[in-house]
Amino acid sequence: MNETAQIIRDPALAPAAVGAIRQARLDDVTDIHRLLTHYASLERLLPRAEPDIYQSLREFVVAERDSRVVGCASLQIFTRDLGEVRSLAVDPDATGMRIGSRLVRALEEDARRLGLSRLMALTYEVSFFNRMGYEVVEMKVLPEKVWGACINCPKFRNCDEIAVLKYLSATE
Repeated sequence: MNETAQIIRDPALAPAAVGAIRQARLDDVTDIHRLLTHYASLERLLPRAEPDIYQSLREFVVAERDSRVVGCASLQIFTRDLGEVRSLAVDPDATGMRIGSRLVRALEEDARRLGLSRLMALTYEVSFFNRMGYEVVEMKVLPEKVWGACINCPKFRNCDEIAVLKYLSATE
């Protein structure tokens, strides 16, 4: 089974009117960068440069609608059991179509396949992640994130994002 088929084997992630969730490809980088830059300009995400997106492209999934990328998210792995939902963005014209939820579910499925038992995110959208089964936690319970990535962030001393965490079951 190829990776795209693995990601969409959950019927809830299958192609529908809002499009397919699939692994990102090289020709998606410009669209991913456009989405992330939009939300970075609103200070809802940290910016990511195109070279960084190319380097981490295998971590990304995208949502398509009418052959256009309308959402993206990436799964970063920190340790044997902890991963992070990063760079979750949905085109403003495609909000309300559950694209964000479908992207997160695709990352959760991939995280389970890899054997991760915890998935976290830093977010301003706490209610979205609460609906997805994530709970607010203190940053101190995520030293892998804090000392692996946050320490290099320009917001390190004044971080205003909220940490959320979900324990993944083997089947869900």
